Amino acid sequence: MPPSFAPHGAAIAFLHTAALHIETFERLAREMAPGLRLTHVVREDLLAATEKAGGITTAISLKTQEALLALAEGGARVVVCTCSTLGAEAEQAAGEAEIPVMRIDRPMADRAVREGTRIGICAALRPALQPTRVLIESSALRARRSVEIREFLFDDVWAAFREGRLEDYHEGVAARLGEAAREVDLLVLAQASMAPAASLAGAIGAPVLSSPRIGFMEAARIAGFKGRGAVESSTLPLWEGQNLR
Repeated sequence: MPPSFAPHGAAIAFLHTAALHIETFERLAREMAPGLRLTHVVREDLLAATEKAGGITTAISLKTQEALLALAEGGARVVVCTCSTLGAEAEQAAGEAEIPVMRIDRPMADRAVREGTRIGICAALRPALQPTRVLIESSALRARRSVEIREFLFDDVWAAFREGRLEDYHEGVAARLGEAAREVDLLVLAQASMAPAASLAGAIGAPVLSSPRIGFMEAARIAGFKGRGAVESSTLPLWEGQNLR
């Protein structure tokens, strides 16, 4: 039985394309929603296939949706796809599931269009740019807001991520944020793996939004968590600035 089909009984079920995200969201749960049970499935093959193909193919889309729906059947209250490249497949799967299925970066995009009109998308992997642009455009349409989008690709640092040199990866992203910030009102980090770079960049003159914290708060809300930790965390500024401590 594939792991994604196994009954798990967790409140929030995550589909990741990199194992490092497991600890990121477990830390957020300990901080913001203690006692909330999570489960994780890692499918590195889905992102690797997307990189090889240069985008989402029909086969990749179907495999992603299958994995998400299987997690939904395992007993979750909400299923979350943490890969922005595959985010659209999560929202497609939502139409077939009996519980909410969300992409981690939708709450970030909704916040971005509320707070900025010139929005910069930063990515370290080219296939993440277009899905994030489409996401922000759709959030703007739903909010009836007009936005101008700029794209910034930092693909020279992606090898560091692939090789497990996360400090080099985050520092490489952080070093480029200042220049990008000069051209926009607000920056969004297209990939969850980029989030720690925001705190390394220091004061750069524009807010930097990343998806893990904002998205987790929404997932916990959907899952019904009403503990003190969630209330306290919801009062914190959500543009980061904040590391995932």
